[in-house]
Amino acid sequence: MSANQQSIPFLDLITPHKELEEQLIEVFRKALDSAGFIGGPMVEEFEKDFARFCDTKYCVGVGSGTDALRFALIAAGVEPGDIVVTVPNTFIATTEAISQAGARPDFVDVDERTYTMDPHRLVEYLETKCTFNPDRREMVHYCSGRVVRAIIPVHLYGQTADMDPILHLANKYNITVIEDACQAHGAEYYSRHDVCWKKAGSMGKAAAFSFYPGKNLGACGEAGAVTTDDAELAKKVCMLRDHGQAQKYYHAVEGYNGRLDAIQAGILHAKLPHLARWNEQRREAAGRYKTFLAEHTGIVVPHAPTMTRPVYHLYVVRVNDREGLRKHLAQAGIGTGIHYPVPLHLQEAYKHLGFHAGDFPVCERVAQTILSLPMFPPLSELQQRRVSDSICDFLATQPDNMVEFVA
Repeated sequence: MSANQQSIPFLDLITPHKELEEQLIEVFRKALDSAGFIGGPMVEEFEKDFARFCDTKYCVGVGSGTDALRFALIAAGVEPGDIVVTVPNTFIATTEAISQAGARPDFVDVDERTYTMDPHRLVEYLETKCTFNPDRREMVHYCSGRVVRAIIPVHLYGQTADMDPILHLANKYNITVIEDACQAHGAEYYSRHDVCWKKAGSMGKAAAFSFYPGKNLGACGEAGAVTTDDAELAKKVCMLRDHGQAQKYYHAVEGYNGRLDAIQAGILHAKLPHLARWNEQRREAAGRYKTFLAEHTGIVVPHAPTMTRPVYHLYVVRVNDREGLRKHLAQAGIGTGIHYPVPLHLQEAYKHLGFHAGDFPVCERVAQTILSLPMFPPLSELQQRRVSDSICDFLATQPDNMVEFVA
């Protein structure tokens, strides 16, 4: 990196907070003046407006995205010993929530172009590894005898999964769908079934959002939320987040300490009006990357099907020599990330589940070649040109071989 060039961070969390500094400080003053640190008006205002943003009737603020997914599963009726099906290409919080709800995670492979749940693989799983009991209206896994109670499609990198076929299968076999929307604030999906666009978080029985600081809508600490149209489910999540109580000191169930802090809710409420603009800036940045990198066959840029409107929480490319490119960009002062280098079924934490290399070949192949480039709303065209030029310089030194896709 030359002396007159500034480094380009993978993520810029400083600029947007500087822009909103006075509004964010006012949130803290409001909390100090009222001593309302847990629950109260700031939480309720954010819940109301985020529900409206997601086109849902209810939003329940909780302590983290992991809390949101765990509480949604429990409130939806997932019981100890049940199976919950998801994908191995996601952050471990998805499967932590399943395990901590007492269920067993199982996996289907991903689509190689979108990296989200492959509906064809889901059909194969349900119709070859399971049998439907029509009397109990339950899908039962052949080998384990466990009930397949829920499916968690993960809206990954800011793009929704292909929800129509997933919801069709879930309805056919009486399986609950809980969306993992932790990376998809404001993403949209065109439902061919309902002939309309739908927001991430509005399509399943419920959905989980994370507001970790690096998300498209991020808190200044930990925070999360459950969205749903189901009043009873929302009520259960409210109880679960607050030690199982609907009334102070009267505990209907054993719950958790998973409440949303008022200050974090206030910060999120201050940021929410800017989210649509920030998402559009991300889309524009994604368009520039695509243009700058279009002529180079050694790199695969993100694929956005016509039925999705991604919000590009991450901009993930694929190259054969991922480590070589990452090192080259680091030497140029350009930050990158890998999301995710080891699929969940091969993690040491899940060794007891009995999965092996080769079980989910698409996910395993993708994990070896993906690289996340800088992506954040204030990312400038000049910065992106530097990133792209540096990538092209590296690719020019490599054999002209494309990343291979296997059907």
